[in-house]
Amino acid sequence: MPQVQETILEIDLNALQHNFEFIKSKLRNKTKILAVVKAFGYGSDAAIVANHLQQLRVDYFAVAYTHEGVTLRNAGVKTPILVLHPQIINFETIIEHHLEPNLYNARVLNAFIAVAEAKKQEKYPIHVKFNTGLNRLGFWEKDVDYIIEKLQHTNAIHVTSLFSHLAASEDLNEKDFTQNQITSFKKTALEFEQKIGYKPILHQLNTSGILNYADEAQFEMVRAGIGLFGFANDEHITAQLKNVITLKSIISQIHMIEPNESVGYNRAFKADGFMKTATIPIGHADGIHRALGNGKGYVTIQGKKASIIGNVCMDMIMVNITKIDCKEGDEVVIFDHQTTVNDLAEQANTISYELLTAISQRVKRIVK
Repeated sequence: MPQVQETILEIDLNALQHNFEFIKSKLRNKTKILAVVKAFGYGSDAAIVANHLQQLRVDYFAVAYTHEGVTLRNAGVKTPILVLHPQIINFETIIEHHLEPNLYNARVLNAFIAVAEAKKQEKYPIHVKFNTGLNRLGFWEKDVDYIIEKLQHTNAIHVTSLFSHLAASEDLNEKDFTQNQITSFKKTALEFEQKIGYKPILHQLNTSGILNYADEAQFEMVRAGIGLFGFANDEHITAQLKNVITLKSIISQIHMIEPNESVGYNRAFKADGFMKTATIPIGHADGIHRALGNGKGYVTIQGKKASIIGNVCMDMIMVNITKIDCKEGDEVVIFDHQTTVNDLAEQANTISYELLTAISQRVKRIVK
């Protein structure tokens, strides 16, 4: 691509396809793949990503909230969409846009049945989540009889899937805990199937689960999220994936700084000699964590690292280019590889997920 002229986020759909096919290669031929595209597609663009994955015949999508699903529908996504954390106030919207809710406790189950019946629905697809140890959302295994009773007294809904969520699938030191979660889910699912009289789709594995527990808990479907965007909690697997998201900007202005001069708010940086700085139009309002200021973070200019000096501003950062031959208007790479993302995340004392999903929607998205 030509050199950028403003702050942009590049989305590499070829890399996305590579990652999708890599994950698919780890599964049985008949196993369905649910692509998690919440949080604006992990900071990218959910509509762009979902439409491409739809062309690749992904089986399901998942979003966190109802409005995320509505956005996908409005963008032309026809594939089934699971809403992982629906709120009762949005149930009518869910039905209007043919979204499928996760019903995780008695309150939301009863509320959705009431709305579905009022809307004259028949066998509207729902998903039931069981808590097997993450202790976030989900019915308990002892709730099976209660759920079955509710289902037997209405024709408005139909259970498309049962699912649960692993708490530590990436940590093999927690293998016993994970195995207990899998065993608990299998037991609950079997009881549910026997009492309801049909077999819903089962799914429990996230990206790390696919990589570590596909043999014992692949079931009929898996959920791939961060892996689609090039990241795994195993560096050897990450090396086999491709980076989907690249964040770039430009040099707006170059300053010559004299000894003892300060740079930025609160005079957080003071030069101990003559130096040269570049001002870049991207800041914490765009997703550059404030913790990356004062030398912890860096960008790349002309293939060389330029450390961030002073405090990260809302709309700008300043970097040290004293030893870099560059000029105003030159391209700046904030990150273009998983290694850089992970490095910056570590410097900010966070994880890649937060770094990616923090990228502001005011940053222009471009398909690479």
